[in-house]
Amino acid sequence: MVLEIPRRRFFRAINSKYICGRVLINLFDDQPAVHLVIFLIEMALVSRLVAKFNSYYAERPILTMMITNAVLGGIADTVAQSITAIRLSALRKPGGITNDDTLAMEIHELDRKNPLSVQDLIPDSKFLPPPFDFERLTRFMAYGFGMAPIQFTWFKFLSRAFPITKSAGLGPALKMVAFDQLVFAPVGIATFFTVMTVAEGGGRRAVSHKLRDMYLPTLKANFMVWPLVQMINFRLMPIQFQLPFVSTVGIAWTAYLSLSNAAEDAMDVRSAPQSPNIRLL
Repeated sequence: MVLEIPRRRFFRAINSKYICGRVLINLFDDQPAVHLVIFLIEMALVSRLVAKFNSYYAERPILTMMITNAVLGGIADTVAQSITAIRLSALRKPGGITNDDTLAMEIHELDRKNPLSVQDLIPDSKFLPPPFDFERLTRFMAYGFGMAPIQFTWFKFLSRAFPITKSAGLGPALKMVAFDQLVFAPVGIATFFTVMTVAEGGGRRAVSHKLRDMYLPTLKANFMVWPLVQMINFRLMPIQFQLPFVSTVGIAWTAYLSLSNAAEDAMDVRSAPQSPNIRLL
């Protein structure tokens, strides 16, 4: 934790002062424009991948999946950061969120479980969150990149173990969904929070706290969303499109994970003991 405070200060200063402060903000002079430009760049990459996906997949299937997963994971985190930016922008205004801030009001109402108060979200300090957190975006893209071979191998295993034929379609698909949700999903959620916490500089205690607070709620949310998605995926999608389909549908899910992970990190910072001379960022 001692080393984590200077590390976060360093990356936040670099991100806010140089990447966003001098390059993007000077170009557009508008924080929402930063998110929009990054989103458009990501969508351009997706368009390129869609146009050339079959040829890329035929030549290098694993690498194609890794790049596709990384870009879609980046889009998900960009969406999550944009949601947070809209909400914070409205809260910073005199009087806070008003009836004119329709989108911000909807986001605020949907996010009732956020443990932070307005004072925590908008500290009276020059150390406000940067317009866009490139370090966090990099973590999500790296996670998607690294997880793609594992997910792709898992889908291939399920398709071999429970082959779908013309005479047997629903039964094998149900078995694949059951195996996926009872085996891979619990492990995958634990892996996500563990990897993200370690990547953020957390140790064993931080991982334990993250899993204690976030694992079961996230797993319950997973069971409400993914069985139906995976049924469509396994029943209708060819093997080469299963991971891209899941990653595309999963943009909203990954954005949810990103917001959950960020909210829990902020809660940990708020509850940590602070020295009079040190402000946890």
